[in-house]
Amino acid sequence: MTIRVAVVGAAGRMGSTVCKAVEDAEGLKLVARLDVGDALDAEHLAGADVAVDFTVPSVTEANVHALLDAGVDVVVGTTGWTEESYGRVREHLACPEAAGRSVLIAPNFALSAVLAMSFAAKAAPYFESAEVIELHHPNKVDAPSGTAVATAQGIAAARAEAGLGAMPDATRADPDGARGAIVDGVHVHAVRLRGLTAHEEVVLGNPGEQLTIRTDSFDRASFMPGVVLAVRQVAGRPGLTIGLDALLDL
Repeated sequence: MTIRVAVVGAAGRMGSTVCKAVEDAEGLKLVARLDVGDALDAEHLAGADVAVDFTVPSVTEANVHALLDAGVDVVVGTTGWTEESYGRVREHLACPEAAGRSVLIAPNFALSAVLAMSFAAKAAPYFESAEVIELHHPNKVDAPSGTAVATAQGIAAARAEAGLGAMPDATRADPDGARGAIVDGVHVHAVRLRGLTAHEEVVLGNPGEQLTIRTDSFDRASFMPGVVLAVRQVAGRPGLTIGLDALLDL
């Protein structure tokens, strides 16, 4: 069966790459390219089964609600989501009019990044310290990246489950924020540099040893196998799914 796909944010860098990936993928058919100013309704979705959102954080949640109202499943690659916004999507999916609909929101679709996040969470209970460094091109509008936030949250959850306390840090004065953001007790550092695409390092340390887990995406094509996988499988997962790892048995 052919899956009909609409891409929201189709004029953007990621959106245009998604359009090509859908056109090239067996069993998928691109039926709508939507961008700023286009209504997200049944008419403009042109019979789509699944809509893929690669827009900007300020509009992505509203897009998801509109797409659910239009009767399609949704795959989201836009970052900037919070527990509150996830909760509102869950509430929408619980409404009778959205019965059976599916939403998959992933902070990263690159398989190497998904694996790196999983590896970091598995390693976290065995190390005294862990920090996250994310590196992106200077056109990225949000910091820290959604991938870095998800990585830090995974590290923190794994440490909490293992009964570990706060990581050692004697810093008492940091008026300029040199120690970076803090996500669930994990320090996250953002680099914005011309020439980069999307990169992340997780550095874990014990006395006398260090483990570095790094993922590098050199081209937006690296995200496309994950996007295509999500489009093919989202309908089989009613409700809200967060992260591509749920599709990879991680």
